Amino acid sequence: MRYGRVIPLAVAVVLAAPALAPAFTLDPLVAGAPPIAANDDDVHAEFATYAAGLHIADVEAGFGFGPWSYQMQLAFHTTGLVGFFLRGHQWTTVTGSWDDTQPAPHEFLGDGEWRGQRRITLIDYEQGVPEIRTLVPPDEAERQKVPPALQVKTVDTLSAVAQLMRNVGASGRCEGTVRTYDGRRVMEIAAHTVGSEILAPTDRSVFSGTTMRCNFEGHMLAGFLIGDTDEADRRPLHGSVWLAQVVPGAPPMPVRMTFQTRWFGDATMYLTKAAPGKLSQRPDN
Repeated sequence: MRYGRVIPLAVAVVLAAPALAPAFTLDPLVAGAPPIAANDDDVHAEFATYAAGLHIADVEAGFGFGPWSYQMQLAFHTTGLVGFFLRGHQWTTVTGSWDDTQPAPHEFLGDGEWRGQRRITLIDYEQGVPEIRTLVPPDEAERQKVPPALQVKTVDTLSAVAQLMRNVGASGRCEGTVRTYDGRRVMEIAAHTVGSEILAPTDRSVFSGTTMRCNFEGHMLAGFLIGDTDEADRRPLHGSVWLAQVVPGAPPMPVRMTFQTRWFGDATMYLTKAAPGKLSQRPDN
């Protein structure tokens, strides 16, 4: 079982942003503006993920948006029986600027451990081209190399989340296509607007009420595991994300997400906490 794909897939596909949707009307971009520092407008959120009736993972997220720049963070770890047999945790962060209507990441960092193996990814961006500074373990023995042409005009997964939140807040729609690159694989996601939906109360979430629902289809373009001939790994995966303004003054954020996995069937992430708060620091390892 390649469990390492399950939660990254939830982040990379379910939260991926439609890059073609309209954006906020903002002040002109300040060239070279530094990423925003944490401030009182930052938002902290927590999610619980369930599949096959089991609580399989906990997720924490933080974001801070400025008129010209943004910062996103995400941390997750497996729980319950899944955590006992497939222990893992991951922490990721990105800083970037708004380039007209698009996110322009500056630096993306992922640091975690899966099955006892440390995994680190550090990507800098030079004029929109991702430059891998650190990749642990090296990818040559694990996945097929991603062609440079497919890396161009990609964003990291967290910048895609930032774009989704910003777009839905501005236009209320999510049509579009985006490519994400995490240093190991490229994924393409197409999304469309379903419309306004009301989520009923559930004891798994603190949120109920009116949302905007976006459906998506995502598939991997490059970075397949070496020797993997399973056609199922190349089929698109589908899911939905529901967004709502939970914290006053903040953009709409995901409050529920459903997505397919290749091992547990459908999985769902539920919002369990959201409030103003400082972005978390990188955990000690």
